[in-house]
Amino acid sequence: MSTRSRKDRKGRKDKVSPEEAWEAAFLAVDHAPLLARLGAPVDPELLRLALTHRSFANEHDHLPNNERLEFVGDAVLGLSVANELFDRHPSRPESDLSPMRSRVVSRYALADVAREIGLGDHILLGKGEEVTGGRAKESILADTTEALLGAIYRQNGFEVTRAVILRLFAAKIDAAHWNRDWKTVLQERVAELAGPQPEYRATVTGPEHEQVFTAEVLIGGTPRGVGRGQNKKTAEQNAAREAVFFLRDHPASIG
Repeated sequence: MSTRSRKDRKGRKDKVSPEEAWEAAFLAVDHAPLLARLGAPVDPELLRLALTHRSFANEHDHLPNNERLEFVGDAVLGLSVANELFDRHPSRPESDLSPMRSRVVSRYALADVAREIGLGDHILLGKGEEVTGGRAKESILADTTEALLGAIYRQNGFEVTRAVILRLFAAKIDAAHWNRDWKTVLQERVAELAGPQPEYRATVTGPEHEQVFTAEVLIGGTPRGVGRGQNKKTAEQNAAREAVFFLRDHPASIG
């Protein structure tokens, strides 16, 4: 047998399969502290799936990723928070409860919870996301948090998952009734960044009794947030809120 043939056979023998790479990456981190913070058991295979971002999966011959669990977790989170707000605020109408729930389950709230439980160190990321700071990205942290909730639900059922959610999101649920003036917050943030003052433009659609307002906030002529609501004021507040969080992630966009 030629030297080349022996090398080819050795190369094929030593090659790590996608499944082996997946397991090795998962076992490289001690996940016990994360499970302790979650306060609910999750079997290793289910936890591995919940922590697997699509970038890692795609780089390893399209392994399964956590997006299906994220889908389930989003639903369980929304129901748990909605029911809790319903019980806590018996006199508040749906028009109040809906934005309150949105604040609690927003991408930014989910990312905050992820940071509190140290989730970033446990996510399985592809090389591209790893080198571009994927462990700190709001979207990845938020999506993985939902996937973890989905995994807890699949293993433990609704009541256990609900208890985990109410504990992890307690501060955000407590503060959900606060009405923050996002237009003022945005104005102050733009001033800190030495940018031009925000400008708003709004449109309205639908019949008079079911009008929906859509507002867009522009900074230096560039759209930075879009919001909707049953009146112009609410739409502008929602647009300003979106712009505030955009600037938090992209402060260099002004200048």
